[in-house]
Amino acid sequence: MKFAASGLSSSATALSHNLARWFPTPVMIYPRAAGIDISDASVKWLVLEPYKSRYRIESYGEIPIEAGIVVNGTIQDVSALAHVLAETKKHLGGIECAHAALPEEAAYVFEMHVPEGTRHDQAISRIEFEFEGRVPIAPSAAVFDFDIIQKHDDGVGEDIGVAVFSRELAEAYVEAFEAAGIHLLSLEIEARSIARAISSDAPDEPVTLLVDFGRARTGFAVLKRGIPIFTSTVEVGGDIITKAIAEKLSLSLDETQIFKNEQGLLPKAGAKSPGMEAIVGAASALADEVARHYHYWDTRRNEKGERMTPVGRIVLVGGSANLKGLPDYIAGRVQAPTEVADIWQHVCNFDEYIPTLNARESLQYATAAGLALRSLSL
Repeated sequence: MKFAASGLSSSATALSHNLARWFPTPVMIYPRAAGIDISDASVKWLVLEPYKSRYRIESYGEIPIEAGIVVNGTIQDVSALAHVLAETKKHLGGIECAHAALPEEAAYVFEMHVPEGTRHDQAISRIEFEFEGRVPIAPSAAVFDFDIIQKHDDGVGEDIGVAVFSRELAEAYVEAFEAAGIHLLSLEIEARSIARAISSDAPDEPVTLLVDFGRARTGFAVLKRGIPIFTSTVEVGGDIITKAIAEKLSLSLDETQIFKNEQGLLPKAGAKSPGMEAIVGAASALADEVARHYHYWDTRRNEKGERMTPVGRIVLVGGSANLKGLPDYIAGRVQAPTEVADIWQHVCNFDEYIPTLNARESLQYATAAGLALRSLSL
């Protein structure tokens, strides 16, 4: 998905140049690019390079962002973020291009249908027509585009996944990258980046509820054939579990992290462990949100009473998804298969290369990995 800018102003033209590329450069001459993931707390980057039959990590890392520079994904201080991005650029091994993601908190994501043979410009017009009932932003103040989910064999058309952002928000990201001397090749929604990394691309892949369990917030996305058709963010994160354990067991931050990863919801002392008591309340709050989103999408019906988007599985990413026992705990609450994501399935063959990022760390780099794969999969 490469966002289109609606309108004809000079700023729209500049934005369109950065966000839209209707005729992508062939892979063989497409510039190498880093995947750069910006959150409220840090900038993470990941660079991939060819290796044997697939790829390997060339560089990765994280630079913290001072509080207040980015708030809920919205840039409050463009110059300060540009400074962090300029520091990031020093670690990219000479790479001057990047793919980046826009925050789900500010996105409007939905699925719609277009007739067979609809051209791209016609689809854009149809999306604009849908704004009144779906998006509280005027088309002239928005950037948006779509991905094709599936084409129907009976010739009745195709389903598309649409993502919409305010132009002002997108322009701030473009400005920050330009000020840092990084050529921004594309912007897309975070869930699309993660899906590129964790989706199998198989036609029979079940509809997936993606749960990005972060420190302060948790993002939800419904993926249909790897394309987001819904996103949501809730103020439930791993920090509340960390704080509860640290206070209950009088542990340091490092000790608390070890306890979460190695014991978590399966403590050695059993169900009556003080650590278990500290975790259950917070884990239950997350499970409640997962269950709420799962059951809503799993039970939706169309006008004929048919189930529309039954969810077939739940996939966890994010640093806080490392809590031991969390997948089984959620699976038990929701009664659906739940697994921790493998973000390397499209990157490397483990018989040829073992990533320098271990499995636990990798869950924090799911967005960056998906972004890094863009130039390799265009």
